[in-house]
Amino acid sequence: MSSQPRRVKSVAKAPASEELPSFLNSTSESEEEEEEEEWEPKSKIARRPRLPKKTEAKTREAAAPRSTVARKMVKKVAVKEEMDVSLPIAPVEESKMQLLKPKEESADTKSKSLNQKPEVPKKIEINSFQGKNQNSLVSNEKPSTSVPVVKQEKCEEEFAFDEPPSKKIKLNACPEGKPVKNLGGNKIKEEFEMNWDIVQALSEMTNVEPWVCANLVWLFQEENTIPFIARYRKELINNLEADALREVQHTLEELRTVARKTHMMIQKLKKEGKLSNSLLKGLLNCRTLEELDHVSAPYKTGSKGTKAQRAKQLGLEPAALSLLQNPMELNLFSYIRPNTKGLANIQEVEAGVQHILADIFAKDKDTLDFIRKLCQQRYISIQSTLAKVSSKNGSEKDIDKFQLYHEFSCNIKNIQHHQILAINRGENLKILTVKVNIPDGVKNEFCWWCVNERWKPKQFLKPEFMRLFQSSVEDAYKRLIYPLLCREFRSKLTSDAEKESVMMFGRNLRQLLLTSPVRGRVLMGVDPGYKHGCKLAIISPTSQILHTDVVYLHSGQGFREAEKIKRLLLQYNCSTVVIGNGTACRETEAYFADLIMKKYFAPLDVVYCIANEAGASIYSVSPEASKEMPDLDPNLRSAVSIARRVQDPLAELVKIEPKHLGVGMYQHDVSQTLLKATLDSVVEECVSFVGVDINICSEILLRHIAGLNTNRAKNIIEWREKNGPFINREQLKEVKGLGPKTFQQCAGFIRFNQEYIKTFCSNKKNELGSRVLLTKAGALGKKKSKLTSCASQQPNPLDQTCIHPESYNIAMRFLSLIGGNANDIGKSDMQQKVNVVIQKEGLEGTAKRLNTTVHTLQLIIDGLTQPEGYDIRTDFDKPDFKRSIVCFEDLSAGAVLTGKVENATPFGVFVDIGVGKAGLIPVRSITEAKLSKLKKRRSLGLGPGERVEVKVLNVDIARLRITLDLIRVL
Repeated sequence: MSSQPRRVKSVAKAPASEELPSFLNSTSESEEEEEEEEWEPKSKIARRPRLPKKTEAKTREAAAPRSTVARKMVKKVAVKEEMDVSLPIAPVEESKMQLLKPKEESADTKSKSLNQKPEVPKKIEINSFQGKNQNSLVSNEKPSTSVPVVKQEKCEEEFAFDEPPSKKIKLNACPEGKPVKNLGGNKIKEEFEMNWDIVQALSEMTNVEPWVCANLVWLFQEENTIPFIARYRKELINNLEADALREVQHTLEELRTVARKTHMMIQKLKKEGKLSNSLLKGLLNCRTLEELDHVSAPYKTGSKGTKAQRAKQLGLEPAALSLLQNPMELNLFSYIRPNTKGLANIQEVEAGVQHILADIFAKDKDTLDFIRKLCQQRYISIQSTLAKVSSKNGSEKDIDKFQLYHEFSCNIKNIQHHQILAINRGENLKILTVKVNIPDGVKNEFCWWCVNERWKPKQFLKPEFMRLFQSSVEDAYKRLIYPLLCREFRSKLTSDAEKESVMMFGRNLRQLLLTSPVRGRVLMGVDPGYKHGCKLAIISPTSQILHTDVVYLHSGQGFREAEKIKRLLLQYNCSTVVIGNGTACRETEAYFADLIMKKYFAPLDVVYCIANEAGASIYSVSPEASKEMPDLDPNLRSAVSIARRVQDPLAELVKIEPKHLGVGMYQHDVSQTLLKATLDSVVEECVSFVGVDINICSEILLRHIAGLNTNRAKNIIEWREKNGPFINREQLKEVKGLGPKTFQQCAGFIRFNQEYIKTFCSNKKNELGSRVLLTKAGALGKKKSKLTSCASQQPNPLDQTCIHPESYNIAMRFLSLIGGNANDIGKSDMQQKVNVVIQKEGLEGTAKRLNTTVHTLQLIIDGLTQPEGYDIRTDFDKPDFKRSIVCFEDLSAGAVLTGKVENATPFGVFVDIGVGKAGLIPVRSITEAKLSKLKKRRSLGLGPGERVEVKVLNVDIARLRITLDLIRVL
């Protein structure tokens, strides 16, 4: 019981260490500590288990010792844990779902509490109200007696899934055991209180349920990785996939960026004395950086100011306000100052008033909302034309690339993402001129609405004032609102196109990384070349380099070199050749295809495949390659890399920066920060879901596991070299830098080969036994105890599965329920026993009996029934091995061929059909009926590596273009 109070105490601190209120509050750390002292008096009724009493405690202000706080917290959680004290994990998951899922079911009160969800576990309500008015704290908390229970359930889950309190409680500043940097990260969100709710905004922008968004805000706040959330927190995210999680995470970062920049702008304007109530409200309403720019632009230092600002400096603001509120008493002639520029005559005075009024109209939220809504109902188009300058200065080749966009116009609602990126690129190269067309009807309706409804003067206007008023509205639209709308439309279209491009790149990369490995074969990698020859590398089934060489196939020595190749293939019993798709690929392919057709390599039945060598040259001169193959020439390293890409694509491709792999669209035109973050996340997802054997994997592969980084991976390798192989997952905790949070994130994705571990343990046991016999009993001392503790390390059969250590307790209870043994994992007997129980009680009934969730139980069943050495990549496509070749000239319309997808884009899919030039399947030809029903798909589109059967529709030899139609997916 001693550990339980410590755990709960650290939980209760979580709400008090996260969200401070807003930008205008500059409380010091000492003041925060005093506020925490004020929060303690509620512990005076700590021993009362009845929940309604908790709200009474909050009105008391006398101080209480921290020990009573801990006792109260223990009592709170004890009420919730009566269901199953033996295993905190399972009830927590169930209670979490009971907490959040019903929020979407009904009524106003529930929707209100839903919007407050992300704020429940945070400090914002507590400190902000305590620092200002204790009564407001009472009035705020009384109506919702369920709030304290919600806090405890959320926090209880957080710590039930983490490590024991003895390892968690290490930091004074952060008793929960979270990294200190998390406190700083939280401040971004704590400090920024906007006029919109972040969860609601996130839900609207991503079309994800609010309760899921609330959970994700909390999960990301706790530094959980996307692979961990996607696999082990399915019930909290409504089973979202990793791509959707990445989109939510990116949108959340965007909103926080807006909030952070808004805060910085407010602080800056406050120091300069420019912050008014209306400006503050306008800034707090901003949801995008474009809106923030529009509102704050006139107040930036260094600018000469807007026309409205200069008019205000001349003292014309009272005249402008008087025109709207009390025009009968307005006399513009009284503002004339003959010797002052801007006030010299009545025309200049009217112009100044017009500028001030236009500025007021253009900065008003309701006015902007009306014009945006109006634009949504009208036909807004984006138009591109050939720039006059480019037609004189640009090269013909560059101009021809954008031939489709020389006279192009499209509705902004229907334009494709790749068209936006193409137009942007043409504009940046000064080849195209782009503009947004908003019909005149929008302007007319907007001006009428402003004059007659939104800004209708409170009194009758004289004709000259009415003309001034109308011209102000038109000026506001033409000079300020129309450019803003154009910027917003372009920015939104570009942002969406960039996101889609990056997401497409991520999907292609995932498909490429998860290509099924070719195991158990000796492979010959060939890096083709002309003058410098073709580089050869033969690797063993375990990726060891057996031989490297250079042959000159295209310089008149082909026959003599064929003898050398045959000798090498026979010597190493190699029947698979992997040819890189770079320079001289077609000639090298034809060379091998000719020898194979003549059965030159008999008795070997040799086949070959073409591998994408993108990035191989960059990798061959990288520090990682130098460290891995120090004695090898860089040219030969690329041949080794090409062969390994087929043998184990994931292990080899993670060594190369993802953007060099050549599976994207407009990758140089999108945000490089977003691209890198997304691709790194996809690599982490793939490596984690496939899993790594901790005792044989490389440091490069290990650093991509969820929760690990370069330093942690290096520490794991050093521990392995010093202490021998890891025996079980628990030993990971002994590695320097692997704290409870890191262990939680990475443990489920690390595997252990049980046969290897058992052999090692038996040898170690015999060695220890002999050493104990040879040593005198009295002289053992500390050494003996250390040896004994080492011997007590036993392998755990569950460590070879995808089951997380946090669920081992449930897994063992499930095994006892079905009468199974942990040593039978992956055997047919285990599958039969599982089927019997599930058929009898059902998945939900069994989960309820074990006091866990269906998702967790399904994961446990998968882990227990999957065969030993199971690899998720077996469901993906293998390389396409061939024995013959087809030439470009041999193609004709109507020919049916098989090929492999090289790259996917929003407008179509490029397929390698073996003629040296990829053909394009337009997106309109890819329908659901033609896709394989057996393969689980993330989207309708095809991905790199998939084998397809296609029909040639058109061959354009002059432009080297092949148009294909998809027949079926193989």
